[in-house]
Amino acid sequence: MSIGRDGIAGLVLLAISLVLLVQSFQLPSLPIVPVGPGFYPAIVLSFMAAASALLVVQDVLKHRVPAAAVVSDAPRRNYRLVVIAFAIVGAYVALLPLLGFRLATVLFVGTLQAALDRPKSARQWVVLAAIALGTAAVSYVIFERYLMVLLPRGAWTGF
Repeated sequence: MSIGRDGIAGLVLLAISLVLLVQSFQLPSLPIVPVGPGFYPAIVLSFMAAASALLVVQDVLKHRVPAAAVVSDAPRRNYRLVVIAFAIVGAYVALLPLLGFRLATVLFVGTLQAALDRPKSARQWVVLAAIALGTAAVSYVIFERYLMVLLPRGAWTGF
């Protein structure tokens, strides 16, 4: 059995997620709140563990195929896009305290979407804008209104 870089990364992430998952179950429960502080981390870590295990299985299965049967259709690496994505995330982090969560998140989601796959028609731009607005709105409602987590207010905008 052979394992490649993806399999190794999957094993590392699986180990990390399982260790943190066990720790999330050990967080104290609050008597007045039905959902304790470990509930959401446990959900995220469970998905992370499942995705990591799937990555390991895929890598092992990929390396079981005989070398002669593997066709070299490897996707072209796009380091420029990686740098652009990191710059967009950095700009989001820098603008978050200035513009506030809602406006910065709309700009972040829209800009990152456009950088990853630039819309080619007016309809695609409308879909991109709707997704960016919807993501910010749903995140705001879930975290600010339902979970009562205070999200950053903008120094420039006040909201």
